[in-house]
Amino acid sequence: MNIKRLSIAAIAIFVFFQCIDYVFHGIIMADTYAALKNIWRADMMNYMWLMSLSCLIFSFAFVYIFAKGYEGKGIAEGIRYGVVVTLLINVIGTFGQFAMYPIPLSLTLIWFGYGLVEFIAAGIIASLIYRPKR
Repeated sequence: MNIKRLSIAAIAIFVFFQCIDYVFHGIIMADTYAALKNIWRADMMNYMWLMSLSCLIFSFAFVYIFAKGYEGKGIAEGIRYGVVVTLLINVIGTFGQFAMYPIPLSLTLIWFGYGLVEFIAAGIIASLIYRPKR
């Protein structure tokens, strides 16, 4: 396992997650979330550091698991990995939240679709950065 490439990929994916999450959740979904303001924590913004920390840890775990199963099959491997992670994480995450909180099914489906795109893109990033040098 190449720790240097693993670390670079994890940091790149962390930055990617932070940027795309800001665009998606902070801009695209802002009106939807404002309409559901009664279900969110009033002090939610005080805990965003925890979201960033957990995202950093997740980014390293994401790339570590990718590296342990690395087969050198290029972008297709990254796409496949992103789909598998979506099924592993996002199914229980999004539909579990639907079961626990009074959120619309449409929001759950949007989150699921967004997670699929996000994890596939992260898998592609991992496949491009973690690959051996030519």
